[in-house]
Amino acid sequence: MKKLLTLLVALPLAGCATTRAGGEMAQRDPYERFNRGVWALNDAVDTAAIKPATTVYRTVTPVPARRGISRVFSNLGEPFNFVNNLLQGKPKRAVNSLGRFVVNSTIGVGGLADHATDLGLKATPEDFGQTLARHGARNSPYLVLPLLGPSTVRDGIGTAVQFALDPTQAGLKQAGVSQTGRYVVTGTRIIDTRSQLIEGGVDALLESSADPYATARSAYFQRRSAQIDDRENRGAEPGFDELSAALDEAAEVNGSGAGSGYKPGNDGGGLDEKPRRRAKKARR
Repeated sequence: MKKLLTLLVALPLAGCATTRAGGEMAQRDPYERFNRGVWALNDAVDTAAIKPATTVYRTVTPVPARRGISRVFSNLGEPFNFVNNLLQGKPKRAVNSLGRFVVNSTIGVGGLADHATDLGLKATPEDFGQTLARHGARNSPYLVLPLLGPSTVRDGIGTAVQFALDPTQAGLKQAGVSQTGRYVVTGTRIIDTRSQLIEGGVDALLESSADPYATARSAYFQRRSAQIDDRENRGAEPGFDELSAALDEAAEVNGSGAGSGYKPGNDGGGLDEKPRRRAKKARR
């Protein structure tokens, strides 16, 4: 559910596609016309509803409270991290995810505090899309999903599986929480993740990009490649610093032509090493 919601609120990351005729990126984004139409829908929903609601949330909710809410949702994703690490044959990371869940669910009061990281158990996130990639589905066409945002065919399948098996919703239902209450939890997750995207500077970066769609697409492939190869940043709330870094790199490349740094042969479809090094140097 965590990864689904990350995609759901990242919907402004799907803009107008620009691909090089006959280029490798065109092969990774064969549904450009469809993706353009879906972006228009997603962007309209975000502009009309999600971003305004998130702005209100950020105005009325103190930073410590927002941080606690983010940590609770992150903690709820640890069982999925545990299962997917096992499915990928990573027992040490699986034990780490389980340990994080136990520590933060107990002395961390349900995840409000991230004592696990303080104890050296840093986040090792995995989702079912990464599991599919580990078992051979490395390359997959880019696909902007209605209301779910940037994805691939492979990751869309992974998202559907995790959504169907979401233990949080099942637990709330077993506890007798009403459908309305479950919608409130889902809505809060959406707004929380959207808030983190704003805080990470994603909106500002895309708005300043010459081609937001190409920047977001490159960043998506770059980030997924890092996640699949376990090169993610492993902080208390994983994913958003990493996304911002990927966007920085993609924006640098796309500033001189969409996809100009693309190299085939890996899942990231991503950027060559020179732009990567320049981006890292600029951030130091």
